[in-house]
Amino acid sequence: MRKLTIAIDGPSGAGKSSLGKALARSLGYQYIDSGAVYRAVGCLAMDKSAPLGDSAKVAQLAMDSMIQEQGDPDDLRILVNGQDVTSRIRQPGASYAASVVATIPEVREAVVHKLREMSQAGGVVMDGRDIGTKVFPDANVKLFVEATDQIRAERRWKEERLRGREVSLEETLTELKDRDRRDRERAATPLVMAPDAILLDTTDKSLDEVLGAALEIVKSRS
Repeated sequence: MRKLTIAIDGPSGAGKSSLGKALARSLGYQYIDSGAVYRAVGCLAMDKSAPLGDSAKVAQLAMDSMIQEQGDPDDLRILVNGQDVTSRIRQPGASYAASVVATIPEVREAVVHKLREMSQAGGVVMDGRDIGTKVFPDANVKLFVEATDQIRAERRWKEERLRGREVSLEETLTELKDRDRRDRERAATPLVMAPDAILLDTTDKSLDEVLGAALEIVKSRS
């Protein structure tokens, strides 16, 4: 079977990463988390005391840095200039920084270049918010994963609590809606469903059910 490029897009908490990892495992493909790259850039900006709104400085940091994703889907390690930042990029500060720097067009161009470099070998599952519209507009399979705001907030709230962050469900829902707004309203490649993407609503479905549907779609394109 030929190696496909599979793009998964959707808002925060919809289940993109869970599906992407499961799909990569099932197919024996490389899994790439594009959001981790933006988080890494956000961490870089904080480390270098670069104002998140300084587009030129943050974009230069993104272009000059070496960001790598290593390991299998269940143990993906994120390296920035050789340093493992896997745990750090999941902290609240990094999450906020990522959501801000991701609105900068020059940063997005730098990250898109890095993501394409990571995927040159083919046989890739990549999730994010503009994978099917910007990073891989010619992807063999494009999926758009969605769920209700409440369900997405509940999922994200549980994840935050597992990481040790004490936050209420109401706060999580507010943060999620703020992130949605930034993603959908940014000038550079906003979050939209590609015209040729297939919608998967995960609201009342288990991961196995969503994975089964995705595998059927992939099979039809192989």
